[in-house]
Amino acid sequence: MTDRSSVTTTRRWVVKIGSSLLTNDGRGLDVAAINEWVAQMAELRKAGIELVLVSSGAVAAGLTRLGWQGRPTAVHQLQAAAAVGQMVLVQTYETAFQAFHLHTAQVLLDHDDLSSRQRYLNARSTLRTLLDLGVVPVVNENDTVVTDEIRFGDNDTLGALVANLIEAELLVILTDQAGMFDSDPRSNPEAKLLPELSADDSSLEAMAGGGGALGRGGMLTKVRAARVAARSGADTLILGGRTERALLRARAGEPLGTLLKASQEPQAARKRWIAGQLQTRGTLVLDEGAVRVLKNSGRSLLPVGVKAVKGRFTRGDMVVCTTATGEEVARGLVNYSAEEARKIIGRPSSEILEQLGYKDDDELVHRDNLVLMDG
Repeated sequence: MTDRSSVTTTRRWVVKIGSSLLTNDGRGLDVAAINEWVAQMAELRKAGIELVLVSSGAVAAGLTRLGWQGRPTAVHQLQAAAAVGQMVLVQTYETAFQAFHLHTAQVLLDHDDLSSRQRYLNARSTLRTLLDLGVVPVVNENDTVVTDEIRFGDNDTLGALVANLIEAELLVILTDQAGMFDSDPRSNPEAKLLPELSADDSSLEAMAGGGGALGRGGMLTKVRAARVAARSGADTLILGGRTERALLRARAGEPLGTLLKASQEPQAARKRWIAGQLQTRGTLVLDEGAVRVLKNSGRSLLPVGVKAVKGRFTRGDMVVCTTATGEEVARGLVNYSAEEARKIIGRPSSEILEQLGYKDDDELVHRDNLVLMDG
């Protein structure tokens, strides 16, 4: 029997719901189904699980609201449909979550938000703050302004990138199939459900089928999304959205759907990624106390422990942390630019606001974005 104990212990999920589920295969938003998923997510929140919801359906909901029969091909018409549909979608989620006294927040992202280091960190900070506040962020691609050149391509990929962004432990992709099969169950009645595989399994592509009429992602995009999620150590669960209480039963360890496992833990994966970044933009010279704290306590680097700033860098750049004699201690993603850092080093975090006129973070480099170097 498949062991799903890894799912039962997860504390941070990204849940992605596809267009065909949300829009009842094109017949307008399926409000009853949305209310049922929200009820399950409210129970998960009550159990202490942090949730980010990645929702498709804006364009499809807009088509229905505008009375259009088919999906247009002109970009401006698709963007107009997305703008109308986004209002419908957000209003529906807000109403559904409010019934459980949960607040929601709309977050629209495009590829530039996650490829720019500064905007990546800003998006990450916003999402993590919302989670700390107990709010459920509802994320969608910014279809109203995005062009084909910079779009994610599908919300499976967006879900995986959001999982990377917030260091989620589990990406749950709700789909109109019971999970992933060894061949397309719509054309092969003998197709077998795959309970668990490695996200890196080379045979996955051959078994993945095509997409539906409304959504842009088929099973192949889900396989690719699982690989993206695995980069930061998140497992991916492809789950039948129409299965009764699917989210709660999966959380309880029931072997539903297909689990695509990452090969390493989220924190280890992130640290490995940081350690492997060759391009550093500057140097922070630490005092002895800060060196000791980083080496022995695994804490964040605060401005008070920094003696000097070298180089030119902006928020989100990779910097090297060294001793006064130049020995490399750590490297990490910095929360302030070089110009800002020079104004706050040697000072307690309580004085950042006074020195800069604003404060983004207490830490110069947060421990989640910091990796100790050997030696």
